[in-house]
Amino acid sequence: MAVPNIFATVTAAIPLSQLDTNFATAITLGSTALYLGNTTTTVAGLTLTTPVLTNPTVTSYIETSPTQVTVGTGTTVLDATLSAGTVLRYILTASQATTFTMPTATAGKSFVMLLKQAATTGNGTATFTSVKWGTAGAPTITAAAGKMDILTFIADGANWYGSIAQGYTP
Repeated sequence: MAVPNIFATVTAAIPLSQLDTNFATAITLGSTALYLGNTTTTVAGLTLTTPVLTNPTVTSYIETSPTQVTVGTGTTVLDATLSAGTVLRYILTASQATTFTMPTATAGKSFVMLLKQAATTGNGTATFTSVKWGTAGAPTITAAAGKMDILTFIADGANWYGSIAQGYTP
């Protein structure tokens, strides 16, 4: 059986599930190349929106970390910041109380927060809405000037769960 020429102009979409590796090893659509094989599929220069990956192996990746933000008295809502990345960086204003409002607890959503005290003053405080903490309860943020705590949060679909590692010198 002859292998059809699929490098000609494509006029209809072909579901990947119907492609066979006997067709070709590469398909070029405009400037984007799609490489096919038995074990690897690579899409170069293509942005995927809400893809579903099943059991992928990811090697050497970097999570997006939005710009560090200084927060003071009042409430900081995390929804907007989380849309920009999952490693959040905040500096507390000296002797001010900040409340962080958690986003909706979507199952599988998680993020890390690097929470620093002001470099020379410290004593900022932080509380988090709707977070379940371990047996020690909600943590007291390290108050010393220039110190940093690392908080991690994960949601199960109904609740946010938090943990903390404290007292780092960045």
